[in-house]
Amino acid sequence: MLLASCGGTEPPKEEAQPYPVVEVENRDVQAYQTYPTSIQGINNNDVRAKIQGYISQVLVDEGQRVSKGQVMFRLETNSLSQNASAAQSGVAAARARVDAAKVEVNRLKPLVEENIVSNVLLETARVNLLQAQSELEQARANHKSITANVDYSVIRAPIDGVVGKINLRSGALVGPADQTPITTVSDVRELYAYFSMNEAEYMDFLYETAGNALEEKLRNVPAVELMMANGRIYEEKGKISAVTGQINPQTGSIQFRVSFPNQQRVLTNGNSGTIRIPKTYKNVLVIPETGIFEQQGKVFAFTVQGDTVKQTEIKQISRIDKLVLVESGLKQGDRIVAGGVAKLRTGNAIKPTKTVTDSIINNIQPVF
Repeated sequence: MLLASCGGTEPPKEEAQPYPVVEVENRDVQAYQTYPTSIQGINNNDVRAKIQGYISQVLVDEGQRVSKGQVMFRLETNSLSQNASAAQSGVAAARARVDAAKVEVNRLKPLVEENIVSNVLLETARVNLLQAQSELEQARANHKSITANVDYSVIRAPIDGVVGKINLRSGALVGPADQTPITTVSDVRELYAYFSMNEAEYMDFLYETAGNALEEKLRNVPAVELMMANGRIYEEKGKISAVTGQINPQTGSIQFRVSFPNQQRVLTNGNSGTIRIPKTYKNVLVIPETGIFEQQGKVFAFTVQGDTVKQTEIKQISRIDKLVLVESGLKQGDRIVAGGVAKLRTGNAIKPTKTVTDSIINNIQPVF
């Protein structure tokens, strides 16, 4: 009675609260290594003028498919045509001089043989013939050069492909020394996606991928996926086809090239996205991500022993799709608290509520 009157009764113990509990499972988990990528056609050709001139006609449009040799642009050719006509006249005049020199040589030959005229006259005629023939060859070369320039005034598609942005249009002065091409034609029937690994990732790739030489390792890499800019996965899978020969000393990275088919023309030159390289973890221990917490750089979970919990350090391999892949600290069949772990301490009593891992991870809401 004295104790009661003095308030000496013991406070009631805190009632055990229900907590979700799951068993540690073994699973095969599919993960992805992701890398940002830039996409290019397998062949991208700048279209430039081989001679200087003003664009007189634009015969294609941006995004149009063209065939190799198809006429795309024409340059103004008035002066070139005049030069070609003059060169043609020069060839005709030189040919006439050759013909006249031949006639003179043929006329003098019998006269020299009959000692009617001096041999000096014949030799002079022969020299004149050689000179006329030389002038004819020069005239022909000049005409050929001018004719080639007339041909160069017609700008054709260098490859089969798709026309890019047209940078210069009718009236623009163009030439072979221009820094900016008139346009670009890209072959996008197949695409190259380029991405980079840092040095540590590249060394892991070399040691973890089956095969001896690099070429064999590349053949053993599974097909990769492309996540497009809109978040969708591209329908076709790609294959890593090449790696640059050395690590870039400025960036400390090495570049990979992935080949993707593009028969439907969904992608084009200049697209961006994310390369996803699949990596499968076989028979690995998994727990929900909500069942762990971190202290001083270490990772812990609460194992359930009867109706109480114990803080247990674990080592994780990775975190994938709301799952923690466990390397050590737990074994298959162990029971762990799968949520609300921030409020617990070793020795706390709980009311275990048995649940399954999938129901936990399916209810995890993203935090933004």
